[in-house]
Amino acid sequence: MDSVTVADVRAEPASRRLLTAEIWVVFAVSLGASGVQALLQLIASLTAPKALSHQKALIVGSYAPGRPWIDLLFQLFAIANALAPVALVVYLLARSGESLATIGVDRREPLRDTLRGAVLAAVIGGAGLGFYLAAYYSGANLAVVPARLPDVWWRIPVLLLSAAQNGVLEEVIVAGYLLRRLSQLEWSPGRALALSAVLRGSYHLYQGFGGFAGNVIMGLIFGRLYQRWGRAAPLIVAHTLIDAVTFVGYTLLHGHVAWLP
Repeated sequence: MDSVTVADVRAEPASRRLLTAEIWVVFAVSLGASGVQALLQLIASLTAPKALSHQKALIVGSYAPGRPWIDLLFQLFAIANALAPVALVVYLLARSGESLATIGVDRREPLRDTLRGAVLAAVIGGAGLGFYLAAYYSGANLAVVPARLPDVWWRIPVLLLSAAQNGVLEEVIVAGYLLRRLSQLEWSPGRALALSAVLRGSYHLYQGFGGFAGNVIMGLIFGRLYQRWGRAAPLIVAHTLIDAVTFVGYTLLHGHVAWLP
């Protein structure tokens, strides 16, 4: 498939201003705001009396300890609420005569998307774990706690849903939507890729410098593959698999292996 760095329709000057404003709005209510919050969390961690490696960053935790049914409702609401920006992007694409299929989120190539995603997950997931452990033991990262949920029947299903939510949210917005819009604004592929990768790293700053750097690298790889393939679906598959293995694996292995912080 041809590169998507050349959009199907170039934006006129007036439309360029609207597209620029649209991008700002989308990220102000989604991952851009998360990036600012993550930066503030990192500053708070750096100014705390304890070293980064002696602090913890929890990703999926309990909202109502000791009350599993209320906790479950909170978990499901949080997942649905986190996907609201994706609904906004779907609406904005439709307003401009596009759709999720425009950024390669559809069922045209299910087998190829799944295979590409699985291979990508295996490569990035393995390298990512090694990078995280190196950053943690060097003191550049907090101890990331992927999941801490009560041992109840819905724990694993919620972790899998959380993984899927992360995959859909990040790859639709930071890969597909942003790179397409920047292409329509006639940004160069390299410049657009750099912005997408830095944005991806920014909302992981709460994990420490290792979390930022690792996700910038992941963003460069995922973004370039999107530009090459024109499809965000394999990236969603890969991201979902990576997070699913991380969340479930940590839940099952923590306390049983010495190398896991």
